[in-house]
Amino acid sequence: MYAVIEQGSKQYKVAQGESLDIELTGAAPDATTLEIDKVLLVSDGQNIKIGNPYVPGAKVTASFQGNAEESIVKGLKIYPMHFRRRKASKKRIGHRQKYQRILIDKIEA
Repeated sequence: MYAVIEQGSKQYKVAQGESLDIELTGAAPDATTLEIDKVLLVSDGQNIKIGNPYVPGAKVTASFQGNAEESIVKGLKIYPMHFRRRKASKKRIGHRQKYQRILIDKIEA
């Protein structure tokens, strides 16, 4: 069984028991679970339910690794470069995005 969820303006294909890095949720620091009700598609292998835009009554339950504050991980550091064709006219900056690691516990349709 798998589902397609929307979290933080991105869509993810998830299955039960899968670990996933999503954008920061703004959950309470001591929260241990997260319920996602923005489910776009649910499939159990035979039947497929497609929402318009969301599947009514469907939700995905996930748990944080530890609690919400401990589950924050950092992504790869990227170095965007701004360059113009004039002498000494370049700029290099660094950015490292933060994510929350969750574990998918249950998919309900």
